[in-house]
Amino acid sequence: MTSLRPELQKICEWIEPGSRVLDLGCGDGALLEWLQANRHITGYGLEIDPENVQACLTKKVNIIQADIDVGLSDFDNGSFDYVIMTQALQALQHPNKTLSEMVRVGCKSIITFPNFGLWKHRLYLATKGRMPVSKNLPAQWYDTQNIHLCTVSDFETFCKDEALSISKRDFVDYTHRSDSLMRLWPNLLGEVALYEINGQINAK
Repeated sequence: MTSLRPELQKICEWIEPGSRVLDLGCGDGALLEWLQANRHITGYGLEIDPENVQACLTKKVNIIQADIDVGLSDFDNGSFDYVIMTQALQALQHPNKTLSEMVRVGCKSIITFPNFGLWKHRLYLATKGRMPVSKNLPAQWYDTQNIHLCTVSDFETFCKDEALSISKRDFVDYTHRSDSLMRLWPNLLGEVALYEINGQINAK
């Protein structure tokens, strides 16, 4: 798994062999390629960038060129064992609607996102009075794709309000390592949050 980002390696540990998987915003298809070879999954990736779509085809990953924000209406309820979305939640126009679609079409949904409650971000805001810039959030406020940043507490409150069950969670720092203190105070010390959720969001 050396070719995968560290948080993707953790996700691979959560996927049961032989599962049906949908990867939203799958990038170049590296995660699906690994899962096909090592977990013998069947699945699809959704990706909008043409270069990434071509990379997926080269890797022989099933790919659909589509915009996640448009929705998942082409898929029936419970079509997949897992629906995965990594580092894209904060860039969506309507993340709550996408989460609703994820739990509709997947028995389990796996989400990762940068934790805006990280102590470094709080310190940056307190001392500089400006939007934080970091390895995980490298863009300036005016040219960032991140339009709906949230904290670990925000996400867990959302899950509670929507009666979504959190079956697994993990947190890693800027070097993508984890420890007991990070698990004790994830909203303060975790840079990247990883969640596995299930349930059904009521239509509004």
